[in-house]
Amino acid sequence: MLVDSSLLYYYAFTVNKIPVGVLGASGYVGRELCALVEGHPRLALAFATANEQRGTTVRIAGRDLTYSSVEDTPLDHAELVFSALPHGASKQWVNVAREHGARVVDLSSDLRPGNGCEGIPYGLSELVRDSVKTADIVANPGCYPTSVLFALAPAIAADILAQGSIIQVSAASGVSGAGSSPKRELLFAEVSQDFRAYGVGNTHRHLNEMRATLSTWGADMDIVFTPHLLPVSRGILSTMVVELKEPLKDPVAVWRDAFAGEPFLELTAEPPALRDVIHRNVVRISVTPLASVRRPSLLILSAIDNLMKGAAGQAVQNANIMLGLDEAAGLPA
Repeated sequence: MLVDSSLLYYYAFTVNKIPVGVLGASGYVGRELCALVEGHPRLALAFATANEQRGTTVRIAGRDLTYSSVEDTPLDHAELVFSALPHGASKQWVNVAREHGARVVDLSSDLRPGNGCEGIPYGLSELVRDSVKTADIVANPGCYPTSVLFALAPAIAADILAQGSIIQVSAASGVSGAGSSPKRELLFAEVSQDFRAYGVGNTHRHLNEMRATLSTWGADMDIVFTPHLLPVSRGILSTMVVELKEPLKDPVAVWRDAFAGEPFLELTAEPPALRDVIHRNVVRISVTPLASVRRPSLLILSAIDNLMKGAAGQAVQNANIMLGLDEAAGLPA
């Protein structure tokens, strides 16, 4: 029997790919996830849901994609599901996906630490690989916590910070971090040529997971976090001031050692800028001793793309680990 070689190649190509699905695919993060899956060498997009846009066809990464409703989607067609559903709505569908046999990366806050759920790996990929590898569900970190916690982790692990001190964080994010739902305060005329703080008074919702994670790490410190809105589409720049127990001859060595061999964790001598990280799955950090202060302190700057390492990119990185794939597969470094 003669076999069309082109069809044979296509069959071999598709059967070697792992089917995954995206719930909540019409938002900024959901669309980013779909694009990453389309370009992934080992993943194939089995479905993408968007209840309010069900039946709508959109073009993502060169492919026409038709959204389905989550209720009508065959969740058992996917080996792994990304849930980019809204906070408060995601947990239910994570459980449904698990009942259908799929492993899940949840990008909402529903299952993150500090939000009433315990025992689910908190997917700061480079820090929890072993837990992620065997997990059925991974809680993908928020964008601000990703920027802040990766910057603080080496200092806390090395126990160089003053106990009982205050970690001061001022972080600025592009407007895509607020989601794609229409809001007056996010209109171009409201955002352009402006820069403002929000969630003031240490009340931002991401503080729950940051405090809970710092507590898990044994950090006896308070964190004061003030977010700001940047008049740009994407990217986060976080500025942190931390107090040291004692002066260090080479404080940067703590981060240099911690980040050694990590392709997505970058240490730079110059202050990182958003243009260094946009459309890349990286955290780019600089560490500078502060002059003219009474207590030894460091200035830590951390830049990420909020839609990539701060959301979809880190979710794919966690999925790669869960599925036993090359951790960097399909991710722009």
